Amino acid sequence: MSTIQTSNPATGRPITSYEAWDAERIETAVQRAHAASRAWALVPVAERASRVARIGQALRSHAGHLTRLVVEEMGKPLAEARGEVDKSALTADYYATNGPGILADVRVAVDGAEAWVSYEPAGLVLAVMPWNFPVWQVMRFALPSLVAGNGILLKHASNVTGSALALQDLCVRAGLPEHLVTALLIADADVPGTTARLIEDDRIAAVTLTGSNRAGAAVGSAAGRAAKKSVLELGGSDAFVVLADADIEQAAAAAVTARFTNSGQSCVCAKRFIVHQDVADAFTEAFVAGVEALTVGDPRDPGTQVGPLARNDLREAIQRQVEDSVAAGARLLTGGKALPGDGFFYQPTVLADTGPGMTAFDEETFGPLAAIAVASDEDDAVRLANATSFGLGLSVWTARSARGIEVARRITSGAAFVNAVVASDPRLPFGGTKRSGHGRELADAGIREFTNTRTYWIRH
Repeated sequence: MSTIQTSNPATGRPITSYEAWDAERIETAVQRAHAASRAWALVPVAERASRVARIGQALRSHAGHLTRLVVEEMGKPLAEARGEVDKSALTADYYATNGPGILADVRVAVDGAEAWVSYEPAGLVLAVMPWNFPVWQVMRFALPSLVAGNGILLKHASNVTGSALALQDLCVRAGLPEHLVTALLIADADVPGTTARLIEDDRIAAVTLTGSNRAGAAVGSAAGRAAKKSVLELGGSDAFVVLADADIEQAAAAAVTARFTNSGQSCVCAKRFIVHQDVADAFTEAFVAGVEALTVGDPRDPGTQVGPLARNDLREAIQRQVEDSVAAGARLLTGGKALPGDGFFYQPTVLADTGPGMTAFDEETFGPLAAIAVASDEDDAVRLANATSFGLGLSVWTARSARGIEVARRITSGAAFVNAVVASDPRLPFGGTKRSGHGRELADAGIREFTNTRTYWIRH
């Protein structure tokens, strides 16, 4: 019998062991989820939205339990874990209020006929979700999909299995039919083969994945072979561009938040700090001071700003990226070592003199590691920002917002923020370009991604 073991990254000690499902149990779950999905598609959209509103209420009433689970399973600092739950509840409110209008038929004027576009349920959607936002990542996909009339098979990351089961139970508690949202418990070794078989299954209408590029390539290729819709939100190596006229103190303070939120374990965290040479020294000094002032410690402590990495292999990956970059010529300004003692803690780290060809600049760094690169002018800043295979988010800092927009238009990304830290918002589409994936979550685009956009043409 295979098992799934969760562990506390702040201590390294086991939390709970779960029995992984065999093929027969997975098949039973798919049968039940498919039946629940077909029935849910027949429920009027207003009623579906009302149930999603109740999910928002349930998220608020069970916020304490969910917050503790997130802190325990992946080491997220307490305030950020609670913020993740609160943001999910606000997103439930958004789709409960706006979902029916977004999905309403769109009338089109044509000569001699009546025509409209309808957004109809896609069916049962397989969701492969990551560990870094155990509640938010699931909810930002699930809430619009449920309003759209779809069922959900959730393959969550194994190290947050408790969170996956808690969200499944919460949906039932909120009044959703049993099995409409089903958490699959699959042993890590079985995930690639099981996921591929599920995507091929005729009962699965589409697949969405948030995760690594390797996982995205596997899921995307399987979906392509099965001619099924996929949405992939993959890695990021977001540029944080500081122009010569920027408010340096403001930019440096924002840079600390942009890089070290969630202990740096976020696709959309700023990772490459591209700074005009005229302000590079001032920015670097302020940034390093802000990084060194961060409180690293027990994620249960309300004062902790940086917790542990979620797993030891992630900490080892950051150490390799630091060492490889320093060997290639980067300068270590602060940090650069794992912290002694229990858990998977790593010092908040800043490297200077980085650029294309260095590991910390070229690879996605998924932890508390920032890479600073100096640009000779604005054109060089654009060149450096585009010197990546990723294209998720972008942040530009300048005294003139119009100039920031001009620079942003020259850099490829799924989102561009001027004088603000990149973040998702339920009112705006979220997703990437290049190796950061395709498709969109949130807003109108997110709820329509997993619908059948259907044309009606009636000649009278």
